[in-house]
Amino acid sequence: MISRGYKRENEKKRVLVSDGANILASPRISGDEPFEIAKKLLGQAIVVADADRVAAGRWAIQKFGATVCILDDAFQHLKIKRDLDIVSIDATNPFGNRKTLPSGILREPLRSLERSDLIIITRGNLVENIDSLRMELKRLNPTSEILCANNKISRVTKLDAFHGESSLEHVELVQQDSGVFAFCALGNPNNFFYQLRLEGIDIVATKTFRNHYQYSQKDALEIENEATMKACDCLYTTAKDAVKLQHIQFKVPIYVVENSVILDNEKKLRDIVYAVFNT
Repeated sequence: MISRGYKRENEKKRVLVSDGANILASPRISGDEPFEIAKKLLGQAIVVADADRVAAGRWAIQKFGATVCILDDAFQHLKIKRDLDIVSIDATNPFGNRKTLPSGILREPLRSLERSDLIIITRGNLVENIDSLRMELKRLNPTSEILCANNKISRVTKLDAFHGESSLEHVELVQQDSGVFAFCALGNPNNFFYQLRLEGIDIVATKTFRNHYQYSQKDALEIENEATMKACDCLYTTAKDAVKLQHIQFKVPIYVVENSVILDNEKKLRDIVYAVFNT
């Protein structure tokens, strides 16, 4: 797995985040997303943070004998030859104002979707209907398979358990009856808050930070003070945020929300991927 590691300490430096058996870098050095990926795929994949995907891929092949390279967020990285292009489209805000950066959120014009082999509509359960979006995507790329993925909370664990300081036997599935203060540093924080409410979590108040924010102990104090003022008894945050909170102390109980992604046709995805390996 190769990721740029956006907003990490030195984006020009190659970092081996995980050798497949061990996590070898901190979130600050590797970037929050590569670290989260490494944690989820421990024992299954090597994870490298490198802006130069071509050099990183060659290095992974030479050093580890890698036979498959998965690139994160690399649709625009045309220097590397790929066998399968998968594009994810956020159902809650698929195209913004339909303009490219810096005027809008698109990195390329919509016609570039012609290059995609597979399109996955994400967060499909957070909108009322995706039919019109699916029709537009089919118009933009008539040959691409289109799948839909829903987000669902898979478990809510205490922060120390998330970081492995408690045995798995003591991981808790939590449904708080008391008021919850939710915070995160995501590109689209409202999706997180909406999903919590959708699944029955009583969110009393929220706080957002800029995407990829690096938390400090001062931030923890401010979060706890705001939660106390709102009469909230516990804090909820995301796994992406939690990887940067390991050495932050909280006096208010804090829980990490972990998501699973449920595809409407997982077999179709497997068939598409396996077909690539068999060609």
